[in-house]
Amino acid sequence: MTNDKRIIGYEEGTLKGNFRQPTTDFSTMINAMDQSAIIAVTDKHGTIQYVNEKFCEVSQYSKDELIGQNHRIINSGNHPREFFQNLWQTIKNGQVWKGEINNRAKDGTLYWVDTTIIPFLDEEGNPYQYLSVRHEITEHKRNEEELKKLLNQLLDIKYALDVSSIVAITDTKGVITYVNDTFCKISQYSREELIGRTHRVINSRYHSKDFFKDLWLTISSGKVWKGEIRNEAKDGSYYWVDSTIVPFLDQKGKPYQYLSIRNDITDRKRAEEELKKMMTKIIDIQEEERKKLSRELHDGLGQNLYSLLISMNILETQVSHPFIDTLKDEVTSLIEETRMLAWELRPSILDDLGLIPAIRSFAKRYSDYYRIYVQFECNLKERIHIQIETVIYRVIQEALTNIRKYANADMAIVSVIAEGDHIDVQIEDFGQGFDVNNKVKGIGLFSMEERARSVGGTLTIQSAIGEGTKVRMRIPLPFQNHRI
Repeated sequence: MTNDKRIIGYEEGTLKGNFRQPTTDFSTMINAMDQSAIIAVTDKHGTIQYVNEKFCEVSQYSKDELIGQNHRIINSGNHPREFFQNLWQTIKNGQVWKGEINNRAKDGTLYWVDTTIIPFLDEEGNPYQYLSVRHEITEHKRNEEELKKLLNQLLDIKYALDVSSIVAITDTKGVITYVNDTFCKISQYSREELIGRTHRVINSRYHSKDFFKDLWLTISSGKVWKGEIRNEAKDGSYYWVDSTIVPFLDQKGKPYQYLSIRNDITDRKRAEEELKKMMTKIIDIQEEERKKLSRELHDGLGQNLYSLLISMNILETQVSHPFIDTLKDEVTSLIEETRMLAWELRPSILDDLGLIPAIRSFAKRYSDYYRIYVQFECNLKERIHIQIETVIYRVIQEALTNIRKYANADMAIVSVIAEGDHIDVQIEDFGQGFDVNNKVKGIGLFSMEERARSVGGTLTIQSAIGEGTKVRMRIPLPFQNHRI
């Protein structure tokens, strides 16, 4: 160790080595450090003896304001007393101290520095001055703080999801890599029984292959999939989940894993099923009452009116009076209205011959009476369950009634097309249309939707002002067909 206690000298604000034979490389290194780092030299008491331009730039103090002071001038007050006690204890023992310090500039703003404090020792091993080399890391600390906040937010979100939802993560092949406790609880499988397997372990076989094919096509293309799935627990019981599957994408936009968030909707689905059964029962009772009333009108009142007309014809052969002709016309009109009312309540042809003859007969009566041409298309080759036939007939009847009342159209197209395991029904007009977003649902539309739902079907309406209206209904065929 050199006997010169002034290892570092100070001349015109420039850091220079006071070695007896300084080298060019060493001087270059010192100058480079002076340009890039925040440099300060203090005596053994911590009094500042030298600062470089970088120190002044970051702290916003001049050299005159710093030299002769100690580092309390830039103390932010954000570190505990023990922090600096440890720092001083380390360097007083002749050891290098490294750490991050939060300082306060002259204007009150805070900045962070990554600090290394090097003690210079005399021949007895005691520090006589300290060299501080600092690098500003304020932006890094801000990013670090933001990252910490983000991580905490993610942890909060994860906690909220774990508490409220069924969570699972799979790889690109669908192999489960993570499940939360809620997943295990509802499925009745342990974490060990689930991880490493696919979701086939809880497949209830309720959904078709096309259902899951569509699911996988959606998420493998990087899109979010949402839907309701019925699963099977370990004990064989079923449960329903409202599912959202989110693909995580790599830099190339390709999924590398999938996050599934599910919520148990079993109670809601059970309530919907009970409501569906109740609505089906109400509709069945309603149709039975319609049938009974229709028969009574046709066979009772209708026949009585017809008998009255025959009696009036007999009376006319015996008595000549112009009032008899008037009465005959009125009775004839009543008979026709009674027949029409009986037909609208429940056409006997629907029960006796089936859907296709019933629609054709209704379409002809409708066209003749209201002067609205109905084009009918159908590919049914056999009769279907009477419950479905009734639903299709009533939806077509209601849709055509709406066309007559509101569409201002002179033509309608009705189609009943069987495709695979479902039937598509469409009623289209080319009238004035309406704004579906502002239209309040009336009793007719509600009735059509409930009828479709009663047989597991769906009903949608597409319309726009000036572009006509399309009523579409799709009904699955779970019932056993029988030949006409």
